[in-house]
Amino acid sequence: MGQPGIDFPGLGVGLAILRDGKLLLCKRMKAPEAGHWNIVGGKVDHMEPAELAARREAEEETGLSIGPICYLGITEQLIEADRQHWISLLYVTEDTSGDPQLTEPDKLSEIGWFDLDDLPQPLSVFTQTVLTYLR
Repeated sequence: MGQPGIDFPGLGVGLAILRDGKLLLCKRMKAPEAGHWNIVGGKVDHMEPAELAARREAEEETGLSIGPICYLGITEQLIEADRQHWISLLYVTEDTSGDPQLTEPDKLSEIGWFDLDDLPQPLSVFTQTVLTYLR
């Protein structure tokens, strides 16, 4: 059947989590864009509503409880270095509880809150796109 994002365009989601004017970012360990800072997100499973996928991915990756989320827009990532192609729906929330934890150490090496005017580098294409919606 093939792998989404590699053998055919994959459908993904991303959730920008804001708290006190800061954005939660995670540093990726695997392709696409290993070593880049990214908002939380991932693949939408078959028959899973995208909004629920965004919430699920965020909770899995951070351990946070996620409240209501709002749709921001869509992005298409053509990541030549990793030969991956994703179309992703982007969401945002400021309604979370708990402290973020590094719950997937096999996928993410760091997690933290960053001021929108002082973000770590390099940023993933995904994160750069979401910033255009947030600003």
